[in-house]
Amino acid sequence: MKLNRKAVALFSVCLLALALVTFYSKAQDKPKPEEYQAQAMGQGTQLGQTFNVTVRIEEYSTPEERQVLVDAFQTAGSQGLFNALNKMKPKGRMAITGTLGYDISFARKLPTADGVKIRVLTNRPITFGEAWTDSRSMDYNLSAVELDLSEATGKSTGILLPACQFTVNKKTNELEVENYQNPWKLLDILDRTKK
Repeated sequence: MKLNRKAVALFSVCLLALALVTFYSKAQDKPKPEEYQAQAMGQGTQLGQTFNVTVRIEEYSTPEERQVLVDAFQTAGSQGLFNALNKMKPKGRMAITGTLGYDISFARKLPTADGVKIRVLTNRPITFGEAWTDSRSMDYNLSAVELDLSEATGKSTGILLPACQFTVNKKTNELEVENYQNPWKLLDILDRTKK
């Protein structure tokens, strides 16, 4: 009887050790979340308006996920892109200060000559009023952010497209971004990851 108890205890300890090793190895594989805060400055009709934007990225999208979006766009245009983004696992959150914000569906990081470029794409939450009136703004159901992060202090910039859609120019066959309203310039970008 003692032998069985010792065997069970030894087996339990081995299982616990295996679980701890698995847990710690997965925890080390997971990248550290990145958080950026920026001041959005209005342009054109929004001139003089400002607000803070926070972008928190838990992980970046894979090349396979990027290809899914490319295929969806080629098949069904901006609506196909919207549908594909809806099915993706969240990569982080984007919020205007004072709001709950919404999930980021796609995030990509690219090296540049003096830093990195971060591109974020997600579905834009449609407000009740837009849906009720079936306003033209419902066609612009995507939001995009591009951050150009420079290693030089004070040189980082970016752009926020709160309501946009993607189209292909029939003359040049190039991908274009069509905005529902003027883009917002992002300044004073802070990397909160380094805090």
